[in-house]
Amino acid sequence: MDRIAVTSERAPTALGPYSQAIVAGGFVFCSGMPGIDPATGKPVDGIEAQTEQALCNLGAVLAAAGSGLDGLDGLVKLTVFYTHVEDFPVINQVLARHMPDPPPARSAPAGVVLPHGLLISVEAIAVVATRSRD
Repeated sequence: MDRIAVTSERAPTALGPYSQAIVAGGFVFCSGMPGIDPATGKPVDGIEAQTEQALCNLGAVLAAAGSGLDGLDGLVKLTVFYTHVEDFPVINQVLARHMPDPPPARSAPAGVVLPHGLLISVEAIAVVATRSRD
């Protein structure tokens, strides 16, 4: 089975020795996407903005891999790592605006200490597109 690394300039560069995503076996496996603005390399302010930015970053990497956040050959599993459990309602509101119907399976562990002052990191598994996106 081939493993193909995927990168997008519309997402922040990896913070360590890992790929933004790997495509293998018809799936794309995305590393945790932080709420970092790829233009500045710095986290945006607040949990709502970081969640929005993390999803934008994730969408960029998924698109580069031939997938997406939408329901057409897209997102099947999402894992949301976040620092403060009290941020869960805000995170849920932001995610609800971006998830397909039906939404993907999801895990959301709280109390995670993230590097660089990050409040959230979102990783995903998606299906690589097999048909045209009209």
